[in-house]
Amino acid sequence: MHDTRRTANLLGATALAVTDLVLGGATAAAGVSGSGAAALVVLSADPGISVTELGRRVGLTQSAAARMVDGLAARGLVERRPTMGKWVAVHPTAAGRAASADLLDARGERLATLVGTLPPTDQETLAGVLELLLRTLYGEVGSSERLCRLCDRPCCTDAGAICPVGQAERDAADG
Repeated sequence: MHDTRRTANLLGATALAVTDLVLGGATAAAGVSGSGAAALVVLSADPGISVTELGRRVGLTQSAAARMVDGLAARGLVERRPTMGKWVAVHPTAAGRAASADLLDARGERLATLVGTLPPTDQETLAGVLELLLRTLYGEVGSSERLCRLCDRPCCTDAGAICPVGQAERDAADG
C-alpha cells in the first residue's frame, strides 16, 4: 500500500528546497526581495496596474505593496504614472524590465539544471504531474496572477503547449 503521508512529506521538502533555490537565484539576480522580484515579473507582463492590484497579485496588503513600490522606485526599477482621478499606474522602467529578465533567466537556469538531472522519461512524467497539481492549486488559490507571479509565461506556452493554470482558469469561467 502506498504511503500518501510520506509522498506528501517528500513533496513538501522538495517544494521548500526548490523555493529556496529559485528565490535565492532570482532575488540575487535582481537585487530585490522575493515580493519585489514577483512585482517586477508581474509588471513586465502587465505594466500599468495599480499598487493595490500589484499587491493582490504578489500577496501583499495595499500598504505593504505601496512600501514595496516605493523601494523599487527608489532603486529606479519602477515608476508611478498618474492616470485619471486618484488612480496611479505602476510601470517598470528599462532597468526594471532588465532586472525582471535577469531574474527569470536565473530562475529558469536553476530549475532547468535541477530538472535536467532526471532522465527524459521522468521529466515528461514530472511535467504531467506538475500540470495536474497546478490545476488543483488553481482551484485552491483561485487566481492565475497570484499562482504564476514568478512564471516565465512565454516559456509555459512555447511549442504550442497549453498553460495548465490558464486552462484551469478558463475551465472555471466556463463552468
